[in-house]
Amino acid sequence: MPSSSPTQIDPEAYWMPFTANRRYKRDPVLFDSADGMYYHRPDGSKVLDGIAGLWCVNAGHRRPEVVQAIAHCADRLDYASSFQMSHPLAFQFAEALCEQAPGELSHVFFSNSGSEAVDTALKIALGYHKARGQGQRVRLIGRERSYHGVGFGGLSVSGIGGHRKNFGNLLPYVDYLPHTYDRSQMAYTRGQPAWGAHLADELERIVALHDASTIAAVIVEPVAGSTGVLVPPQGYLRRLREICDRHGILLIFDEVICAFGRLGAPFASERFGVLPDIVTCAKGLTNGAIPMGATLVRDAVYEAYMDAPEGAIEFSHGYTYSGHPVACAAGLATLAIHQSEGLAQRARELEPYWEDAAHALCGLPGVVDIRNIGLLAAVELEPRAGKPGQRGFGVHQACLAKGSLIRSSGDAMLLSPPLIIEKAQIDELFSTLSEVLRQDA
Repeated sequence: MPSSSPTQIDPEAYWMPFTANRRYKRDPVLFDSADGMYYHRPDGSKVLDGIAGLWCVNAGHRRPEVVQAIAHCADRLDYASSFQMSHPLAFQFAEALCEQAPGELSHVFFSNSGSEAVDTALKIALGYHKARGQGQRVRLIGRERSYHGVGFGGLSVSGIGGHRKNFGNLLPYVDYLPHTYDRSQMAYTRGQPAWGAHLADELERIVALHDASTIAAVIVEPVAGSTGVLVPPQGYLRRLREICDRHGILLIFDEVICAFGRLGAPFASERFGVLPDIVTCAKGLTNGAIPMGATLVRDAVYEAYMDAPEGAIEFSHGYTYSGHPVACAAGLATLAIHQSEGLAQRARELEPYWEDAAHALCGLPGVVDIRNIGLLAAVELEPRAGKPGQRGFGVHQACLAKGSLIRSSGDAMLLSPPLIIEKAQIDELFSTLSEVLRQDA
């Protein structure tokens, strides 16, 4: 029977994502409201959000502008398909988003999540080459330790073994670059490591193995987020761009985490000065308020599709909720907040303070590395012998008990707050983590 109160739940019906369901349901963690930098529990206590929901609430929780835009749109137009018809908000949001994007990223395809944005990008890349008479380019190149969502395409190019091992062979014709992290060379680097640009040259080895004529695209996260905030070495992304250009391979940046101010710029490609052919984004796209994904492409990619016969559907792909009016309304309101409050610039200005606060944890018990860029940070912990991930999850739980939400990924503690964070709240997050690490020793 349904519970009579929202705070009196029977947890069994809900099969939760990326969750140890049996452990969680013995002691559920619940939030029933949120505002600004804080979640609120049913008992009235508040929790400082150190991970922006799940890398997505960049403008802070329950922004009135976004709430009002959603309510107004739902009251006026709850749904309209974008199959052979549409509504004004989809075109307005597409134009506004492309105006914020760098370079020639001037066309956007809407979906409902980062996973769908990635699968869309992979299909666009394959179809692009076919449209240009190079249909033999079917190979996709991912990277070890990468995360590109849970669709079959994104999972196939992802490089986290624990996510893949239960699902068989996935897509064929996939290869992987090595990841970019070597603690012996990079430990406690502030920002981009000086060592590691040469790792991009592994793409030349893959080209030599498979031949460039078979490779459609390379996909990377500019900063690998979920695996533990792996910051790209200086020059690495530029070298990837050069190799892709040399061999006619499309370069895809998965910016589902990095976009919308997280690195102190609207897009990570701007922060690193490297323009990809395709960019995927989601999460901060609507400030997490409504599910939405987007795949932006350069003019040349879009125009290759537009050579199809007149009246033909150029790209046989899409979703029932592509360009959903309420999501577009939320996205437009979110972009307006970013522009009026200068959130990307704010993140860039706070970055030195954030960096100092993170690296102040150097030398604490169990800490073996600290990584940061923009308003992202990871504090890597020494795993307990034979029990990988146990220390990290325990630290996460202890921080939550003290009123700070800090995510664990294995034994890395990940921090990615709303961009509206104040210096005092930065101090609170890292002092809580410091206190817990001292007690965990």
